[in-house]
Amino acid sequence: MAGKNQFGEPVHLTVGERSVRLSSPDRVYFPELGATKRDLADYYLAVGDGIVRALRERPCMLHRFPDGIASDKVHQKRVPRGAPAWLETVEVSFPRYQRTADELCVTELAAVIWAVQMSTVEFHPWNSRRADTERPDEWRIDLDPMPEAGFERVRQVAYAAQEVLDELGIVGFPKTSGGSGLHVYVRIRPDWGFGEVRRAALAFAHEVEQRLPHAVTTTWWRKDRDPTAVFIDYNQNARDHTIASAYSVRGNARATVSTPLTWDEIEDVEPQDLTISTVPERFARLGDLHEQIDEVQHDLTTLLEWADRDGLEATDSPE
Repeated sequence: MAGKNQFGEPVHLTVGERSVRLSSPDRVYFPELGATKRDLADYYLAVGDGIVRALRERPCMLHRFPDGIASDKVHQKRVPRGAPAWLETVEVSFPRYQRTADELCVTELAAVIWAVQMSTVEFHPWNSRRADTERPDEWRIDLDPMPEAGFERVRQVAYAAQEVLDELGIVGFPKTSGGSGLHVYVRIRPDWGFGEVRRAALAFAHEVEQRLPHAVTTTWWRKDRDPTAVFIDYNQNARDHTIASAYSVRGNARATVSTPLTWDEIEDVEPQDLTISTVPERFARLGDLHEQIDEVQHDLTTLLEWADRDGLEATDSPE
């Protein structure tokens, strides 16, 4: 029978002005790599400015793996009782269920390391902030390849999306998804509700589809999509839909990271090479490529006019 300290004695990590206890630091979270809970914490410390910028002031759902990524995943919305008094939260409502939850609201790096102590691997923030959780300040362009679409096709669609953004005078900040796709984030003025932001996102996706009809689909039902196309998932802008943040580790065998890129890098990047082992050196060398993301807030008026022009409506997700 294994001893009670088989996963190592607890350690206390100094994070800014906080001391965060990390229990079972030697527990292996990523068996293929041999990467432990302590390795995961060290990764997030290494990219601290970036992960805090990505999560700051946003309600955040935690994807927890209490026994590592080979075990079951827990989707945690509510901060549990017993959390440290300094940890900040924000109350969000779920009208469909007539319930509320106090979700983690990161304002400092110590909150991220506390979440790692709670076995969090992935961070999935809302696209709104706690000042007004019903008014998004982030528009997310999710390029989701279908099973027969290789990454070369994702690259093609990304550059078409960049072309449309340039014509709109909008600055987009790309990143890998940590899987097989790409995300592009745009800061917007918090003047619209989720339905309007989603409708604007649909109008954008429709415009890219018009330009690359054989490479892009906006067909919602998966069974009806071209398996060689890239789905621009505009529904990721719907209320309470979340995707992995910039610098979030993903719960897969390679411990890939959703990693900010320059637009020029998309041509050659191999997303599977961006992992908890490689991104810290990259971050130390390049800094946070999303550092300027909050400097401009864009207007969605033109996209909403396109939605009117094309007769596009934002309806609830059927899936």
